[in-house]
Amino acid sequence: MTGSVPPTRCLRMSIELRRLTKAFGSRPVVDDLSLAIDDGEVVVLLGPSGCGKTTTLRMVAGLEQATSGEILIDGERVNDVPPQRRDIAMVFQSYALYPHMTVAANIGYPLRVRKLDPGQVDDQVSRTAAMLEITSLLGRRPRELSGGERQRVALARAIVRHPRAFLMDEPLSNLDAKLRLQMRAELKHLQQQLGTTTVYVTHDQAEAMTLGHRVAVMNQGRLQQFDTPLTIYNEPATRFVAGFVGSPAMNFFAGEIDVVNQRFVNRDLALVLTDEQARQFQQLGTKQVNLGIRAEHISVSLEEKDGQPALIYVTELMGPETFVILQIDQTRLVARAGAEFRAEPDSHAWIRFEMNKAHWFDQAGQRLESVPSA
Repeated sequence: MTGSVPPTRCLRMSIELRRLTKAFGSRPVVDDLSLAIDDGEVVVLLGPSGCGKTTTLRMVAGLEQATSGEILIDGERVNDVPPQRRDIAMVFQSYALYPHMTVAANIGYPLRVRKLDPGQVDDQVSRTAAMLEITSLLGRRPRELSGGERQRVALARAIVRHPRAFLMDEPLSNLDAKLRLQMRAELKHLQQQLGTTTVYVTHDQAEAMTLGHRVAVMNQGRLQQFDTPLTIYNEPATRFVAGFVGSPAMNFFAGEIDVVNQRFVNRDLALVLTDEQARQFQQLGTKQVNLGIRAEHISVSLEEKDGQPALIYVTELMGPETFVILQIDQTRLVARAGAEFRAEPDSHAWIRFEMNKAHWFDQAGQRLESVPSA
């Protein structure tokens, strides 16, 4: 979006959710959720289907009534304020364009509803269309547009009235992979231009990690972690977060700590702890643990050397790198290797774990904070 018309910066707002709960019958789909979203911040609600992220967004918009808890906008409780008075624009997955209207009419619709002067409407539509580089589309109808063009029109319609916040519900999920990457970059650039408070819902971790100032990871209606993308990746608060964020997914191994020999052991592995890890585990008195380690912290060699012997299960060339899936007796794991890595299935390999990069979780799936990792 490199249009020559400078954007009008929108007014902004802070949004706070306090112990927000939404239940359908006896089943809570959002359970005791508390979040504070700063003025001008992009917060991404990330999680699998059915985790409650879209329901949360709809409660903020006023399209769903909360069962309990509070929604505050700039410190004012708005639970009973109708959607049209919350000054929030929502961008849906389905675009929701009026098929019988031109692009110009679709973009200008929120302004005409407010009974703005037609000249003002035309001016704001033109400015917004220039910002999103869709001026040439203004005379067309939605059926004549590609998916990416429809998404830009939906964004333009949200932007044109200068709302104080955007709520976006999986707006890129209907696009193909190439277009989704392009639109993700344009959304990020647009938000930096406007500085508008944004709550963005997605199940795509790449969108979450690239778009969000902070990410709220949800599962089964409950907040798992709320932090910066880098912290969530490097210091996941729960085993769920560790497994959900990152591609390929983190490797997990259930086992126990052998304090005497300073090792993590299970039926297939015996891994030497760092001195600091051994000391911390001795202080904790914890024995049954889950070890998590990312694929980039496991090195693979086809030459016999010190390390854990394994068999190549399969390799997957991903362009600039190769995912190597390995088998150790009944344990399967994935490591990263260079693009040049080649190996036949069932050939022998030797692997090393960077134990100083390990993550440790208790049996309930909570991070063991006192055990050091990178």
